Amino acid sequence: MSAQSPSESQIPGYTYGRAEHSPVTLDELKELKASVLFGEQDAELLRRVGELLDDQIEDVLDVWYAFVGSQPHLVAHFSQPGGAPIPEYLQAVRSRFGQWIRDTCTRPYDQEWLDYQQEIALRHTPAHKNATDHVNSTSVVPLRHLIALAVPISTTIRPFLANREDSAEQVDAMMQAWLKAVVVQVALWSRPYANEGQW
Repeated sequence: MSAQSPSESQIPGYTYGRAEHSPVTLDELKELKASVLFGEQDAELLRRVGELLDDQIEDVLDVWYAFVGSQPHLVAHFSQPGGAPIPEYLQAVRSRFGQWIRDTCTRPYDQEWLDYQQEIALRHTPAHKNATDHVNSTSVVPLRHLIALAVPISTTIRPFLANREDSAEQVDAMMQAWLKAVVVQVALWSRPYANEGQW
């Protein structure tokens, strides 16, 4: 089990190192990484992304939350059915989302990481949606939205990297690494949505 820093232990519903074993194998993860051309250089670039973003994460989340809040079909999944957004739900997810940025950049993509990706996936489906935060919201986030959100979650990172890195070439390289990591995770999150034998 991974040791948690005090800040991690205070994140509501953050169960890294305690998630159930993923049905995805490490060999399948290796294949996914190969499919997106993710290598050790990308892992090194992501560590740099993590360093550059660390004190900007709240600003990144402000951008992401403003986007989601401007899209009724997205904010509905943080809201009561047919009703208003649930503030405590938004805040709890925001804390985990910030940690997800750190995990994407700094964690080894090992069994614990793979297990937690499965938990993240399940929290978008009827299996675990709403249970972590004990709220009454929609029962599922449609897979199409998870896939589509890979674009804003990727493209909006560039200005934050450019704030701290003068080399446009280096920013481009970090953006490629970030995009690869996001696509791998979205692919993993699609697992519970797939028919058996078709993922």
